[in-house]
Amino acid sequence: MKYYNSNTIIYLDGRFEKAVDSSTDLYGQSLHYGYAAFEGIRAYKTHNGNRIFKAAAHFDRLERSCQLANIPFPWDKQELIRQTYKLLTLNKLKDAYIRPLVFCHPNMKLNEPSGVSILICAWDWDAYSGNKLLKLTISEFERPNPKSTPMEAKLSGNYVNSILATTAANIKGYDEALLLDMHGFVAEASGANIFIEKDGKLFTPSLGNILPGITRATVKELCNVLDIECIEKKLTVEDLRKADSAFLCGTATEIAGIASIDDIVFRTLWRESLGYTIQRAYKNLVLEKVNYEVII
Repeated sequence: MKYYNSNTIIYLDGRFEKAVDSSTDLYGQSLHYGYAAFEGIRAYKTHNGNRIFKAAAHFDRLERSCQLANIPFPWDKQELIRQTYKLLTLNKLKDAYIRPLVFCHPNMKLNEPSGVSILICAWDWDAYSGNKLLKLTISEFERPNPKSTPMEAKLSGNYVNSILATTAANIKGYDEALLLDMHGFVAEASGANIFIEKDGKLFTPSLGNILPGITRATVKELCNVLDIECIEKKLTVEDLRKADSAFLCGTATEIAGIASIDDIVFRTLWRESLGYTIQRAYKNLVLEKVNYEVII
């Protein structure tokens, strides 16, 4: 998939320019060491016009990721949101995926950055996992130890772990990888959080070894609105085996049902599951068909 063409506009350090005319220094810390922070955000075409879903929450997390990694963040977040809307207009995008990236200037030393830049780009992108029910496998790769890297930060270097896990899963014929933490508890997929259903309740891994996803938080908010009990706890592989259904959630993934995890096949039909209820509610929320946010 090509994410840009000769007319694509990006936002770079306060100005708009064509992607094909942009360049970066090959001695940057981000290129050499993965020392960068990013976000994934979605925009939706609604009856009220273009809407960037939870823009403030995403740029807040971008700033927090930078703080946790000692990367400067000298920008006004409200101004970044305004420029992101302008970027969508310039590229004539309605339903779009948006990628802000804070990257570091040239510095071959392993210390704090000598300077930073911000890039915001956007493109048309359907649900990352498509619309099918997913086949997962438990990965041979584990989520990083939170004592080695801040797991609540969305840092570029952390996603080498995700690429390795996803590639290994795809080679085996699976759609996605599910990673455990260093203690063998269920953590998350390569780029999405997981929820399981059991006896009319939803369960999701507690914080600590996972990225606290913004979509994950939205699912929990929807559970409050829909009177669905949602419990955070450490989940085991045995919990997966006993579950009635399961789904992934994330900005790129949105809400995606899981058909199976290795030899575990969930017995509840997707359309009869709590995940399907959440999927429909989430779609209504982002498209502003039902204003759950009045309640949330």
